[in-house]
Amino acid sequence: MSRRQAPVPELVPQLSRGKHRNPRKGACFMELASYLAGERWSDHPSCTHPLLATVARLVNDHTSDEGRAELAPLVPSVIGLTSDDPHVDVQITLRASSVALPVVAADRQRVLAVSVLAAEQMLTEVDERPAGTISDASRDALAGVPEAERWARSFTSDIRISTRGFRRHAAPNTIRHAVVGIAQALVPDPDAILRDLLTGAIADCETFARRDGQPVVLDDDGWADLCRLTGTTPATPPAR
Repeated sequence: MSRRQAPVPELVPQLSRGKHRNPRKGACFMELASYLAGERWSDHPSCTHPLLATVARLVNDHTSDEGRAELAPLVPSVIGLTSDDPHVDVQITLRASSVALPVVAADRQRVLAVSVLAAEQMLTEVDERPAGTISDASRDALAGVPEAERWARSFTSDIRISTRGFRRHAAPNTIRHAVVGIAQALVPDPDAILRDLLTGAIADCETFARRDGQPVVLDDDGWADLCRLTGTTPATPPAR
């Protein structure tokens, strides 16, 4: 049984914000992933695509203490998801921008509108689409923030971004603005939006990423040990 197929244990490790020196000091989402993957304890393990890991770290840190426990059952889903395909970065960036645009403050809407256009530009280059092509989903997302779209189109009219620049700087910056903006938004349940964003980013990564190696069996003993080291909470996995 692979990690994604394994049933969620009755108890899950207690997640907390930030980096931790070792499990006795606590665990964030990606530190837990590093432990379960058998890697050195780190919030930047090699077992997960860098941008997906960025989403996971930020969602972990900006979800409320009450809502964070619901993220733990998703940890096995990110283990082994790696890829050099730029589609991964583009799709996760577009997802984060589109999810956040309707709820974030006006200043962040401008940043995210720019991100949508930059991601579509990257997709045009990768897929060799006609210049100026934009997906229906992005067009709909921008239509909901017309002022931000006008500003973004003016700002990006003479800007071209390299694939390397997009992946190293533009995409992570987009994720940061999206997650922080959602967490600060005046909406009834920002935790649910953040959790859905992470779940969607995992699905985006699965579309293009490879899973390295053989399926990894969920180590119940290791999971139980980590629960003991970090503290435990009742498992309440989100619907998928």
